[in-house]
Amino acid sequence: MAFDDDFRQRFSPQNGTGVSNWLVALLLFSGGLWALSSAGIWPFSRNWVNAVSRPITPRGDLSDDEKTTIEIFRESLPSVVYISSLTVNRAQASPNPVQITRGTGSGFVWDHQGHVVTNYHLIRNAQSATVILADNSEWDAALVGYEPDRDLAVLRIKAPASRLRPIPVGTSDDLQVGQKVFAIGNPFGFDHTLTTGVISGLGRDVPGATGETIRGMIQTDAAINPGNSGGPLLDSAGRLIGVNTTILSNSGGSAGIGFAIPVDTVNAYVPELIKHGWNERPELGIIFMYDTFARRLGVTSGALVKHVIENSAAARAGIRPMWSDEDGDLILGDIIVQMDDFPITGEMDVFRTMERFKINQVIQVKVIRDGDLKSISLKLDNP
Repeated sequence: MAFDDDFRQRFSPQNGTGVSNWLVALLLFSGGLWALSSAGIWPFSRNWVNAVSRPITPRGDLSDDEKTTIEIFRESLPSVVYISSLTVNRAQASPNPVQITRGTGSGFVWDHQGHVVTNYHLIRNAQSATVILADNSEWDAALVGYEPDRDLAVLRIKAPASRLRPIPVGTSDDLQVGQKVFAIGNPFGFDHTLTTGVISGLGRDVPGATGETIRGMIQTDAAINPGNSGGPLLDSAGRLIGVNTTILSNSGGSAGIGFAIPVDTVNAYVPELIKHGWNERPELGIIFMYDTFARRLGVTSGALVKHVIENSAAARAGIRPMWSDEDGDLILGDIIVQMDDFPITGEMDVFRTMERFKINQVIQVKVIRDGDLKSISLKLDNP
């Protein structure tokens, strides 16, 4: 018997048994609804309850820390840009080239002339790039210069100075592990995103876009995701202290270990990239200990040599780095106190003084080694 025929037979008026059973079931069902509704646990009970919105509990004033974070974001936002780089794809079956997005990321306004700083890996091999300012205006960007081994690039847009807000520049020389930092960028295409954290480490050596090691990087737990690259890392005063560059992750997402190029490195290289398109400053081939750490080791003045790069000018001149003896005791490296006639009181003095010298120039470097003052002749290298 079909289901419909059976249903009609069981519940037809001629079938008294079916009707009585149906009435009993209906009464039981109605009674159950009434009981549940009276108890307030049945969804239908909302038909008999006068439901209203909950009153809003006053929150009070924001905390000082929250106000500071909000202010930093508001003040810094006009300096942060969104960058989209394009490449030309020429399909074999079509004579017409097609532009495709190669990468998206972040950058920041460097000056009122329209220079924008970002990561080199963001624009590497791109044929064109577009910069979107915080006011959502779009500008075609020209490549001014780049330094692959430092993962830095400078673009320029022809935006009027009135639309440009150069970012305040700080220093990375006096950073301390534990101090609060703020990262602003465009992760995964979500523009103007703020993340916060602390400095987790200093002086990290991290492989860069070209495979070369970028030394002295800032490590932070502020979330840095794809799209944050090239954006600013700020201190609690809203000053630039680094350029967000890379993350350490197996999945490609933030795992709480991000790295930024120190602003002192940026401040040394960007002017050269703007002037020449590449770095024309000579290099020593020395990685210095952060002055903060050097002072803890008893170095009251001068730039403490932490590491000497193999085959560099410093290595050929015999500059000595820090090392550990057979007992595991740390032995201080040379402490540079003078370069030619220029006194050196810390790492930044070395960067400033190197701008006075030229490639292949021979200079006299005075160092303190084992408590004695020693003069070393050094021929500067082409970077």
